Parts: sequence; C-alpha cells; structure tokens
Amino acid sequence: MESIEKLRTALKLALDKKAENPVIIDLRGLTSLADYFLIVSANSDTHARTIADEIKKKFKEMGILPVNVEGYQQGNWILLDYGDLIVHIFRPEFRELYNLESLWMDAPRLEPGDLLPEEVGA
Repeated sequence: MESIEKLRTALKLALDKKAENPVIIDLRGLTSLADYFLIVSANSDTHARTIADEIKKKFKEMGILPVNVEGYQQGNWILLDYGDLIVHIFRPEFRELYNLESLWMDAPRLEPGDLLPEEVGA
C-alpha cells in the first residue's frame, strides 16, 4: 500500500473515532524518517488508546504491522510508526507541550479535507 493510501486510511479511522484537530505534515524530500506525519488530538488517555487500537486493528487486517509503538500505556502521546507514515495521537496538553507542528514548520501541510472531503466537509 502506498504511503498516501496509508495516510488516508489512518486519517479516516482516527476521525471515525472522534480524533480532533488533524494535521498532516508532508515530509517527503525533507527527511528519511517518514513520508508523512499524521497528528491528532484525543480528549483522554482512553480515547487516545481507542484511536490507536482502531488504526492498529485495521492495518493488521490489511497485513500492515507497525515498526514501533510507543506511549500506549500512558496514553498521553501515542506514536504508531508504520515506516512511511507516523501517527501521533496526543492529549491536547501534551500536543501543546511538544508542539511537533512547529518543529516541522517549514514542511508542507496537506489538508484533511483534500484527502477525505466527505469526512471533513470540504
């Protein structure tokens, strides 16, 4: 599966589980770390784990396993590393504290509504 399709799938799954404030950072050509970061907020640690569980479950059904998962037990910042896609699920206060968006300020952003117009109302 191409990285843009992984991104689209993860975004839809996160939004289906009521993730908030999605930001998509396009890292292609900027780093070998990943092609995309998907950053979303969850309103509790349980909510964060629910979003992560849904993404892991659906990706596993498609034969895609994470390279690494971090922060799941705490639920403040869950990182799902799928190689070309890294999903960050933050509690709002931790998202503000770590502010990944500003660390990658010069990287292009993709609009969620461009990937999933029916989901985001674009």
